[in-house]
Amino acid sequence: MKPGAAVWDRAHRALTIGLLLTISVTAFEAMAVATIMPAVAAGLGAGDVASSLGWYGWVFSGFMLANLVAIPASGSMSDRGDPLMPFVIGSVLFVAGLLVAGVAPSMPCLVAARIAQGFGAGALSSIAYVGIARGYEPADQPRMLALFASAWVIPGLLGPGAAALLASVAGWRSVFLLLVPVTLASSYVAARGLRSLSARDAAEQGGATSTRDAVQLAAGAALALLATNSGSAAFVAAGVAVGAAVAVPALRRLFPQGTLVAARGAPAALAAKTLVTFAFFGCEAFVPLSLTMVRGEPIHIAGLALTVGTLSWTTGTWIQERLVGKVELAVLAATGLALTALAICGASWVLVASSPAAVAVASWMTAGLGIGIAYPATTLVVFERTRGQEGQDGSAAASLQLANVLGIALGTGTAGAVLAIAAAGGVSTSVAIATSDALMLTGALAGLVAALRSGPQAVAAPVAAGAL
Repeated sequence: MKPGAAVWDRAHRALTIGLLLTISVTAFEAMAVATIMPAVAAGLGAGDVASSLGWYGWVFSGFMLANLVAIPASGSMSDRGDPLMPFVIGSVLFVAGLLVAGVAPSMPCLVAARIAQGFGAGALSSIAYVGIARGYEPADQPRMLALFASAWVIPGLLGPGAAALLASVAGWRSVFLLLVPVTLASSYVAARGLRSLSARDAAEQGGATSTRDAVQLAAGAALALLATNSGSAAFVAAGVAVGAAVAVPALRRLFPQGTLVAARGAPAALAAKTLVTFAFFGCEAFVPLSLTMVRGEPIHIAGLALTVGTLSWTTGTWIQERLVGKVELAVLAATGLALTALAICGASWVLVASSPAAVAVASWMTAGLGIGIAYPATTLVVFERTRGQEGQDGSAAASLQLANVLGIALGTGTAGAVLAIAAAGGVSTSVAIATSDALMLTGALAGLVAALRSGPQAVAAPVAAGAL
């Protein structure tokens, strides 16, 4: 049988369809929330817009910090038994979060709902990859990974537009509530497939991320970000200091040695991966806000920008795939980060009233192309630098997943913190977003340097966890 063909045979069909539906639902939810958040902030901030904007970033960072904890926790639970149980728990939490978000009376309540969703989405994502590891032969696993990537295309194409239409016609709450039956249906199909996977089939998970360290890291990051809502410079400084004291020791154990200083080889590639997600998602979270609240554009224009960004991400991934072996991976990664930096400059230009709104669409198309090239290139560098190092593959996979989630959480959290401080201080939204974009641009440029340090001249560094 041709490699990959078995994913659609009778033995695998339910699992394949269920896992793809699960990924598609979480992808649609992510695109939809990013699109409707300006409408949500306006609706829940009636009479107190500054307070509403202060919580804006937490809608994204709270979700990702919970994701950070749920991924290793559900993976560990699956290693000890049947993967069906953590999947069911994740589905329940995700649906519960959708329901609470759909009736939330305030932004803090919405953030709490998104945290529940984050725990659920992290579990669903983790078990989806467990399903690939246990449910398919090695020859069929690359096909499933490709299908997972493709599962983002339709949500990226239709999600923002559908969410904008629903928010305009039936209100933003309908976007959350209508996802409930869809999630339940997809979870039911996936659960039928997962039921056939026994605990005895579990692959040995070398170097799995420590749940305790992930909780400590998330708690430290949350303390630092929460302090920014105080409105007091002294409290912010103290909160960041305490949060860093809690988070950094866990980070030292979770990330491979040398990542913090972008040591040559795999650590530099991991640093670049963290920074490209930091910059991309930290800027993307406020592209809709720039267009709707600052420029006064309709919400469907914001949805269009996100749609083209997702589609160009897929395009960038395919371009990268065609160039592998012809262009050095470090050069590809650096090129992607350079495009991301250029796109962030374009996103900032949108804040100028005289600039055409189409700049936002063009900029985010460039950003998607950039991360589409850089994201897989940095992943391949890590795999290349750790290939043949016994016992390092599990640690490398865990570190890559951590880099992705942590970059998104810190990017959206930092951007949200800037907006919160600005709102509390009476600074205009446009100035706050421009300041945030400047920080994201700095991150992208730092990532470009890190990417270049991951090149072939680098000495292969072990990816085992250790001191940074």
